[in-house]
Amino acid sequence: MTLRHVAGRVWLLPGDPDPGAVRPGVTVVADDAGSVIVDAGQSPAHAREVQAALGAAGLPEARWLVYTHHHWDHVWGACAWPDVEIVGHVAGVEPLRAEAARPWSHRYLREQVRANPRLGPSFRARALAVDSWADFVVRPPTRTFTDELSLPTGVRVRHVGGRHAPDSSVVLVPDSGVLLLGDCWYPPPLHLREPDDGPDLAMAYGLLDADVEWYVSAHSDPMTLAEARAALAG
Repeated sequence: MTLRHVAGRVWLLPGDPDPGAVRPGVTVVADDAGSVIVDAGQSPAHAREVQAALGAAGLPEARWLVYTHHHWDHVWGACAWPDVEIVGHVAGVEPLRAEAARPWSHRYLREQVRANPRLGPSFRARALAVDSWADFVVRPPTRTFTDELSLPTGVRVRHVGGRHAPDSSVVLVPDSGVLLLGDCWYPPPLHLREPDDGPDLAMAYGLLDADVEWYVSAHSDPMTLAEARAALAG
C-alpha cells in the first residue's frame, strides 16, 4: 500500500474498509526533525507496511509515535517501532500495562472468547492480525501528558476523553489544517456497547474549527470541514 497525501505534510496509509478487519488508518506527519506517526498499526505486520510506505515516499524516518488511545488496533504495532518515543495520555498507561501482562497467543484468544463471547469480533481480528507471538509485546507510552502536549515538529496533542476510551486524544497539525481524531467520537467498543450507545455527535460538533480544513477519523475517509458539517447535520 502507498501513502495518500491529505494536506501539507500529512500523509495517510488508509485502513481496511471491512469493519471486521479492525484495521485503522495510520497517519504520518513528515518533518525534517523526524516524522510523527499517529497510531502504531494493529499489528507488527501493519506497522511494517507503514514503514515500507514511509521509505517508498522518501519521507523522514519516524522519531515520535503518538497513541490516540490505548485500544489494541491502535497500539499493537508499536513493537515494530523500537527507536521512537511513544506519546500517550496518562490514562492509557495502566490499561496498557495490564494488556502487556496478558499471555497473548492464539490459544489465549480462543479461551477468552469462550469465557466471554462478546469478545469474539475483536479477538478474532487480533488472531488474524498477528502471525507470530514470538517477539510481540504491548508497549505503554514512554512519554505521557494530562491535558496537552506539543512536539518539536509543531504537532499538538490534546486530550478529549469520551465514551470510546477515557484516554482519547486528538492530534492537530496547525500548518497543514489537519485534525486527527482517532476514534474519540465513536461509541464504546462493541463488547462494552449498550443498545442505546451511539456516536458522540456533541463531541464531533465541538471539534469543528474554521482553522481546520481536514478531519481524519481512524476508520473512515478524511473529510473536509464542509463535508464534516454536512455529515453531522444529516
